[in-house]
Amino acid sequence: MKIEVRKAGDRGTFDHGWLTTAHTFSFADYHDPRFMGFRTLRVINEDVVAPGRGFGRHPHADMEIVTYVLSGELAHQDSMGNGSIIKPGEVQRMSAGTGVTHSEMNVSRTAPVHLLQIWIVPDRRGYPPSYEQKEFPDRQDRLRIVASPDGRDGSVTIHQDATLLAAVLSAGTAVAHALAPGRYGWVQVARGAIEMNGQRLSAGDGAAAKGPGTLAISAVEPAELLVFDLT
Repeated sequence: MKIEVRKAGDRGTFDHGWLTTAHTFSFADYHDPRFMGFRTLRVINEDVVAPGRGFGRHPHADMEIVTYVLSGELAHQDSMGNGSIIKPGEVQRMSAGTGVTHSEMNVSRTAPVHLLQIWIVPDRRGYPPSYEQKEFPDRQDRLRIVASPDGRDGSVTIHQDATLLAAVLSAGTAVAHALAPGRYGWVQVARGAIEMNGQRLSAGDGAAAKGPGTLAISAVEPAELLVFDLT
């Protein structure tokens, strides 16, 4: 299986004072025609938001937006009437559909919040906006499905033939994910370091693969990662 690595240091990075951000794919003021997304995966932004700051109310449409908090707490409010606090171990899914506005703010006045914001293109336009948030405490030393098109295994449901798995690995732990023929994989290392199919990946690195084949992952040091299984 061929693995193509996207190194953390090659991402589009910006320091806005209240926000430091790294864009795996083209986003906002960062544009690279070689990295406009991967299959239906459109955005992976790694954000660190300063205490008491955040993203004010802003609109979205026709996008599946998944928020994955690594540390700290993020407050969410939207035009559907939802209000929640997203903590590590939880996954939030917002289907923007025909249109929604929302805000995301760092709850703490003393500590930053560190998160990954993920956008997946839906399988069609015009879905009614919807929202879902669940806790996944069972990600330790295993790949746990946290988002899928059918909500299987208690995952949040997205409007796309895409499955998102998450794992928190102890050093030396090995996990694997098989890609069927015609499927594609993207692995994003959130923390720590892993070895995957003979290549070392560290925090912020991403890697693309095409099936059939198996993504064989072992933790070189304690690590947290996401695996996307895409059409």
